[in-house]
Amino acid sequence: MTGHARPRPAIWVAGFIALLLFAGFCALGVWQVERRAWKLDLIRQVAARSQAAPVAPPGPARWPAITASSDAYRRIRVSGVFAHDRTTLVRAATALGSGYWVMTPLRTAQGFDVLVNRGYVSPEQRSAYARPVGTVTVTGYLRITEPGGGFLRKNDPATDNWYSRDVAAIAGARGLGRTAPYFIDADKVGDGAPVGGQTVIAFPNNHLVYMLTWFGLAAMTVIGFVVFVRHDRRHDRR
Repeated sequence: MTGHARPRPAIWVAGFIALLLFAGFCALGVWQVERRAWKLDLIRQVAARSQAAPVAPPGPARWPAITASSDAYRRIRVSGVFAHDRTTLVRAATALGSGYWVMTPLRTAQGFDVLVNRGYVSPEQRSAYARPVGTVTVTGYLRITEPGGGFLRKNDPATDNWYSRDVAAIAGARGLGRTAPYFIDADKVGDGAPVGGQTVIAFPNNHLVYMLTWFGLAAMTVIGFVVFVRHDRRHDRR
């Protein structure tokens, strides 16, 4: 060994670092495998619920057990009377443009209120849209409440500025009584405003890419360490 040869401890240090990196990358890869399996199962469940025949809205006995994973996008059909005087307009960004969601309480035949997202209206239509009277039947998707507000904007009940469909906050601001903790995205009805049927059911699923990335980095760590060891041995022989 010449005076310029790399000391042996360097290999042990490099090996230890490579082992830590390899283990970390593999752990992240396995995590993405599990996340991908979870996401695919979620997509299957939501597809099954969203394509099934409509059912009655969950009543008060079921409210504490309602979750996004078990109930979101379930097809719902409910009858009742709209309380148009307690409508809330929530800022919306849709394929139709920027505007508002028309959130109107429906007083159901079951004896409780449920907020219905009747659909989209443009800023010009915010006070000029259909308001059906009498008993109506609404069909749509069960949606989970959106507490707090939108991106970088908090709901402000005091000024009646709303950026998310926060059921509890809207019910409180409008003085509603027993109100379901979810809302319903109504299907499109007729050709006028509000325009229903704007629900977008899509779940980003990039976990396969992330999984391959982490496992690829793990493989590159092994390759890098092997190259390092071979270079070290050649250096020793010189």
